[in-house]
Amino acid sequence: MISRNFKNVLVVSIGFLSLFTAYGGLQSLQSSLNAAEGMGVASLSVIYAAIIVSSMFLPPIMIKNLGCKWTIVVSMACYVSYSFGNLYPGWYTLIPTSVILGLGGSPLWSAKCTYLTISGNLQAAKDNKKGSDVINYYFGIFFFIFQSSAVWGNLMSSLIFGQDTAIVDIPQEQLDSCGAADCGLNVTAYGNTTRPEQKLVWTLVGSYIGVGVLAILIVAVFLDNIDREQASEFRGSQQPFCHTFLATFRLLKDWRLVTLIPLTMYSGFEQSFLSGEYTKNYVTCALGIHYVGFVMMCFGASNSLCSILFGRLARYTGRAPLFALAALTNLSCIIALLYWRPHRDQLAVFFVFPALWGLSDAIWQTQTNALYGILFPREKEAAFANYRMWESLGFVIAFAYSTFLCLEYKLYIVLAVLVITAITYPIVEYYEHNLKSSTEALQSVWSVMG
Repeated sequence: MISRNFKNVLVVSIGFLSLFTAYGGLQSLQSSLNAAEGMGVASLSVIYAAIIVSSMFLPPIMIKNLGCKWTIVVSMACYVSYSFGNLYPGWYTLIPTSVILGLGGSPLWSAKCTYLTISGNLQAAKDNKKGSDVINYYFGIFFFIFQSSAVWGNLMSSLIFGQDTAIVDIPQEQLDSCGAADCGLNVTAYGNTTRPEQKLVWTLVGSYIGVGVLAILIVAVFLDNIDREQASEFRGSQQPFCHTFLATFRLLKDWRLVTLIPLTMYSGFEQSFLSGEYTKNYVTCALGIHYVGFVMMCFGASNSLCSILFGRLARYTGRAPLFALAALTNLSCIIALLYWRPHRDQLAVFFVFPALWGLSDAIWQTQTNALYGILFPREKEAAFANYRMWESLGFVIAFAYSTFLCLEYKLYIVLAVLVITAITYPIVEYYEHNLKSSTEALQSVWSVMG
């Protein structure tokens, strides 16, 4: 029999799998599907800008009043609204639903991270294990299941859009403009890059709405409300509103959190590059929009498998070697993408990059989330709200310059943030290692004296 805590981790994971099957599929397609006037990328910018705003005050307020479970349910409903906006995409439908999604984004992720951290600590106390090991394992399980959403969401889009009768061969003049060889701002809209038939778009978005509603039902029905008592106590404590409102900002007094900002922002930069730039300037440009789903499936499969692997491996290697592997893998990919000239005859190469990117992203996601839970155990809600806020700022910046910077410069920016991350993160790791060693030495002394 599996433990109750592990069952809850599975319920959260399956709920997020269903929800992000829809949202992840839509996000991968925005730069190609709603390319007119940059509307798709603009909607993504609005989403992450709204997440930044919501990160400033909503997560602690919602989690402490509603508890983690109902915060997740309410926030999931915000995500489903974005799918409805894509039924008839326009500035008046996409932007408002992007704002709604963004406002629910930070509470959703903060509640999920808080829930997994509480579950990990409860199970660790029950089994007499280290809390950090169980938390790492639970985050690995979550991301293993969650990241596979990229497989299913993109499989749906590729199978449905593959029925489009308007697909044509790509002329050589368009192939010459793909990748970093050309600026990448004016990817010509030939037949294979135009919007698919409207009935196919409706079929896909309708399917996404269905799996989004399913996610809400799964969590509402099957997830245990493990922090119900804490939420009730908070509602009855009459804690000043400003105290909860400013919790996210108060944590910025901790230098460790400030030092982790480049690492957290890099997560936004690297994810936005793959979903916004790679899909548009490499895949859609050289192969067509109907290939975006298949390529992103490769990313999702790699990400999912590596998440469970590195969640397990972290207890033996520690975080630092895994972060180093992720950084080196991303560095290699960025350099290769600067020089690679994509062509339809090199089909396998289009899948190699997302597979390697998935390996790196699995480390950034699992280890950074776990790191926040371990470093700030008493301020979990505020810590994960900060995580979401700074990651979203990375998304916003990347999507904001997407429509006016050349692809080559975008790659250089991602590279620069990676280098800054490689300089700042080890400072925190070094401090924590020394602190842990000093604590263990003191405990040894006390045990000898006792």
